[in-house]
Amino acid sequence: MWKRAARIFLYIIAIGYACITLFPFLWSFFTSLKLTPDTNKWWVPVSRLTMENYTNLIFSHEYPFFQWFINSLIVAAVVTVGNLIINSMAGFALARIPFRGRSFLFYLVLGIMMIPPQVILVPIYILLSKLNWVDTYYGLTIPWMVNSFGIFLMRQFFLSIPRELEEAGFIDGLSRWGVFWKIILPLSKPALATQTIFIFMGNWNSFMWPNLLASSEEMYTLPVGLSTLYGEYNAFWNHILAGTMIMTIPIIIVFLIFQRHFIRGIATTGIK
Repeated sequence: MWKRAARIFLYIIAIGYACITLFPFLWSFFTSLKLTPDTNKWWVPVSRLTMENYTNLIFSHEYPFFQWFINSLIVAAVVTVGNLIINSMAGFALARIPFRGRSFLFYLVLGIMMIPPQVILVPIYILLSKLNWVDTYYGLTIPWMVNSFGIFLMRQFFLSIPRELEEAGFIDGLSRWGVFWKIILPLSKPALATQTIFIFMGNWNSFMWPNLLASSEEMYTLPVGLSTLYGEYNAFWNHILAGTMIMTIPIIIVFLIFQRHFIRGIATTGIK
């Protein structure tokens, strides 16, 4: 009796928390459907809701919204693919290849994880300016194509894979690269999916670095471009929130694609 009552009470708390969490998203969505005069009104009849904000934003001649979207997609995709390749290779070397200084490099990776990204922005900007990579795709992508957390994540997952599988590959005549490509990576889908979601989401929503590096409107990413909708004396919140709703679509798609592997990766990463 008491256990059932406690379970019902926990369900009520969980549902209430879910409603509180969902409310800002629903408010943003309905505000994105309102006309500008109705933006500050809490309640608007359904008949006054419209998709006009979305069409005006997407097909606007004043703002290159489609170019911003493509820029964000290119940056997030290139950085994600680069991290998957480099982080997995570095994690495999730290987990499986014996060499002098391996422990030092691993602790160095852990130390880099503790450095706030804001600390290295100025040195990276100075370096990229000397390379003439400011306001280019090179500057927006290459500095972030490796991630210390991603290396740590992949190393911990590789340690959980039995060494017998690797030794069997060597007996069958595979090289170390063949073992990595044909045995280790296919077994690492949970860790790769986890890394894909975190890195894609982080770079898709990134604002500080693109805002610092992109000086022309054609190189703005979507978060930076949407920030220009803030006027000096007013802000078109219905247009801004319409762009924000569009921004969530790629993240939702990526999460739905990798959801099964992501949940498994969270459950198993770090178990040796």
